[in-house]
Amino acid sequence: MKQTLMIQEYAAEIELKAEKHILPAEYLLVLQPHEALWNEIKSIKEKFANDYSCEQAKKGLPHITLVRFKQFQSTERHIRHSLRNNARTIAPFKIEMKDFGSFPSHTIYINIVSKVPIMNAVKTLRQHAQKFMKLDKDNKPHFITEPHLTIARKLQPWQYEKGWLQYQHVDFHGRFVADHALLLKRKAGEYYKQVEKFVFQDEKEEIVQGDLFASLKPQP
Repeated sequence: MKQTLMIQEYAAEIELKAEKHILPAEYLLVLQPHEALWNEIKSIKEKFANDYSCEQAKKGLPHITLVRFKQFQSTERHIRHSLRNNARTIAPFKIEMKDFGSFPSHTIYINIVSKVPIMNAVKTLRQHAQKFMKLDKDNKPHFITEPHLTIARKLQPWQYEKGWLQYQHVDFHGRFVADHALLLKRKAGEYYKQVEKFVFQDEKEEIVQGDLFASLKPQP
């Protein structure tokens, strides 16, 4: 009887793990500033949170979103493989940030001056990975079209009005070299956690293809 119960418990555990694996999760692919700049921006976010009673600003860690999507966790392996291969072809690039901007009437952010390299990276990353990111017709991946680094979002009207009144006059300047992207994942009821780091290596696509064709040649 005891052995039967152990078998049933084991089967239930396996079933639960399988269920969790196929459940959808939320994903973010982001760029993250170097540590010193990350800490500086984090302090700005914490000050905003304290000045305007905005706890969300404190919780959201500094990053530039490239794409966000919702997908079954069982697809994650394919997504990571595609992102890994695409990221290798991207050359590291410099990101310049200056002063603050806003999306009336809900978001205040740091302006990205050098948007073109980010959009080029997004274009490369979406070429092969986006087909794995679509959950269904109502849950399609959202690739960034206006790069920015959020200080606070989903603001109440008074938070936005008072916050923007101050931050539209605040000077800020920062720069960093984006040499990798991070895939973050959030399951239901959890915070985002890092899944994988994709390093930009500037590998030429034609070299990769050449290696592929070479591997297809008949062996003597």
